[in-house]
Amino acid sequence: MEAKKPTTGKFGLIYGTAAAIIGIVFTFMLMASDLLFDPSPVKSIVQAIIFIVIVILAIYNFKKNNDNYLSLGQSLAIGAIVAIVASIIGLIFMYCLTTFIVPDFWAQNAEATRAIMIENNPSISPEDLENMLEMQSKFNWIIYPAMLVMNLVVGFFTALITGLILKKTENLY
Repeated sequence: MEAKKPTTGKFGLIYGTAAAIIGIVFTFMLMASDLLFDPSPVKSIVQAIIFIVIVILAIYNFKKNNDNYLSLGQSLAIGAIVAIVASIIGLIFMYCLTTFIVPDFWAQNAEATRAIMIENNPSISPEDLENMLEMQSKFNWIIYPAMLVMNLVVGFFTALITGLILKKTENLY
């Protein structure tokens, strides 16, 4: 009896769910430490590193469970599935966060942005500041598709590089 081959879909689903859960836990950690609205780029860098490591682990473990074989196509499929699953779960969580968990999320975000704008440009007029914040509030929805696109781009390039490094195809002869 031949051993059952692993599927890219299964690995993508498992690791995509893991990435989303870790991202959600990270968000709650930021909330607990009062850093949710902190403008530091470190948060984004840490989230990106976590996501990249999970994509790499998914591909590596797939190869390990696939008799040490991995094609570039399999690597890209796993990366795409991880990114899509993590994004969908993350988007649902983001909606819940901004609607139910922190109902005044966008108002708090605007206040944090106001403080940053004043700090970076102390001579800004109150009218200009209000106009900028009002314009920003009209485009809050952009975070949802941007999150999806960023995860797909990062997932694709991570899977591409990882697949090129770990690629090993079966000898059919």
